[in-house]
Amino acid sequence: MPRAPYIDPQLVPGLALIEELTDGNDMTQDLQAARAAGNARDEALLANIVVPDNLTQSDETARADDGHAIEMRVMRPKAEGKKPLFYWMHGGGYVLGQAKQGDMFTMRAAALGCFAASVEYRLAPETAYPGPLQDCYDGLAHLLEHADKLGIDANRVIIGGVSAGGGLCAGLALLIRDRGLCAPLGQVLIYPMIDDSNIAPASADLPDTHIWSRRYNQFGWQSYLGDLFGGDEVPIYAAPARAEDLSRLPPTYMPVGDLDLFLDENIAYAQKLTRAGVPTHFHIVPGAFHGFNGFVPEADVSKAINGEIFGFVEKLLAEAE
Repeated sequence: MPRAPYIDPQLVPGLALIEELTDGNDMTQDLQAARAAGNARDEALLANIVVPDNLTQSDETARADDGHAIEMRVMRPKAEGKKPLFYWMHGGGYVLGQAKQGDMFTMRAAALGCFAASVEYRLAPETAYPGPLQDCYDGLAHLLEHADKLGIDANRVIIGGVSAGGGLCAGLALLIRDRGLCAPLGQVLIYPMIDDSNIAPASADLPDTHIWSRRYNQFGWQSYLGDLFGGDEVPIYAAPARAEDLSRLPPTYMPVGDLDLFLDENIAYAQKLTRAGVPTHFHIVPGAFHGFNGFVPEADVSKAINGEIFGFVEKLLAEAE
């Protein structure tokens, strides 16, 4: 019989908590109920976050070409002067989530002196590709266009995201490179969702992955890609794992747990980045499932990875001075 996979003991209670908070809602059967449960889970996880006195929280709105509003949730220092931009995309398999999920990350970036914004991109399937990615692009373009007014240093930009947000970030980095919007100092890809072909049945040794299963992954990709799903014409900006040319991308930090569905696709992407000459910091975390550092932030391994993320951000900012 196959052995049960090792789970970091400090992460085990998090699995039960997540199951309790999501109340067993199956997004493939009732997406609205799953969204409501996920949002309630986020509220519970974020309940203990208190914005320090030296930071301020606000909102910024960009207007897309078709007229819809792209809201951004902002954390920034109260101190005067131009600030580096830390631009964040939340997770949720392209079908779930909200910008406030990024509070833990934007607050830490703001504590390092950044203007930190988490973008409220539209969700699939109501808005399929390219809508969500275009929202992320338009939000960033707005911040750069109004950099002087907002107190942003447009020459010091770091982009990042988690899970589907990491996939959006990877796609955004390719789009920025090819359109010439800006030259980011770096990108933070936290176990990014980047390969639309990763929907095969799980192995006998690992019947399925915790938190985010292959069934959910297929649902997420099908929702995001719409009519493109299952075809050969999926753009690299939608599924960055399909990209062959990763040259001229910014330095990258990418952690992933060895129990994460995205492990193999993240390994492959890190190899591609490295072979393209992109400085790539890749960390496989033993005994860690998808979302571990957000769902169980007090675990030692979560503290270590979150520390690495912002150590990487600090290093980028220091090198840019």
